[in-house]
Order: sequence, then structure tokens, then C-alpha cells
Amino acid sequence: MAEVHVIGQVTGGEGFTDASIFCKWSLQLGGGWRVVEGLSEGQTQADKSQSGEKVTWSHPIDLHLSTRGIQGWPRLLIQVYRQDDFGRIDLCGYGVLHIPSRPGHHTVTCPTWRPTGTLTEELRRAFLGGGPQLLSAEFMHSALERYRLHTVPSGVVHLELGILLRNFEKHGIMY
Repeated sequence: MAEVHVIGQVTGGEGFTDASIFCKWSLQLGGGWRVVEGLSEGQTQADKSQSGEKVTWSHPIDLHLSTRGIQGWPRLLIQVYRQDDFGRIDLCGYGVLHIPSRPGHHTVTCPTWRPTGTLTEELRRAFLGGGPQLLSAEFMHSALERYRLHTVPSGVVHLELGILLRNFEKHGIMY
């Protein structure tokens, strides 16, 4: 079987509101893929930022994956949250990042977005917290489903990933 090693970190983010910001990530794989070693999901610590400033997480990612083919190449589903001074946790944004398919070191950014609601829901979100959230992660990565949503951009998440590919040539896959 061909193998992919992903070694890196979620370095931080920028463009989010001023609060304690943290990030959750999970791995999405196609049918022929499996996780050999490593955690397929994780959460960073919270970092306090001023409005628009960078937050730093430096959260490690270390995955060893195997596959029978390249269909369903791995993606990271990213969710960014903020915790306000009252301990309430609100959604800041969703993002999807395709793991690079070329070996080497990659510095990548993942733009995030959040669903918008009615004027009343947006006012409630601004003053009381809360707001519209997705009921299923399927909406995050399905372009057909997401097309129907009203969204606004909310910031970017920065990652540094080292990609190692093994045994792809034996299966006729050249990179």
C-alpha cells in the first residue's frame, strides 16, 4: 500500500474577533484510506488576541496514512471558536484544507467562513453571543450543500505541513 506521512503544526490564525480563540481540526478520508498511526482530530489551546491580531497555537499534527489509490485525498476540516469573558463559546468560522499532494515542506493558509443569519440573529450574535451553526459537518466540505448557505469570511488559519510519500511509484503514481 502507498503511504502518506503528514508532520506539521497548526501555527495560528488571524482576522478573528478579539477574544480567546481556539481551533478544532479533524481528518476526512476517502474510502480507500486508513489511519495507521496518529490522532485523526485535535484541538488547540486558546490564545487571547486583540481585534485582527494573530493568535499563536503551534499545535502539532502527526499522521501516518495508507491508501490503495489517490481518490478521496485527505482533507482537514477546521472549526475556529472564541470564548468570551463570560465563558461562552461561539463559532468563529469553518474551513476545509486539502492536504498537499506533493512531498516537501508546505506553508498553507485555510480561509474560514461562518454562516450568517437574519438581522435579528446577527444582532443577537453581536451582543449576546451564539449565532447560526451547521448541524452537520457534511455542509463544510460539500460544495453542493454549501452553495445554498449565506456566509461571510471570518479569518484565516495558518499551517505548516511536511509531506512524505512512500511506495506511490510501485502503484504507478508519479509526483
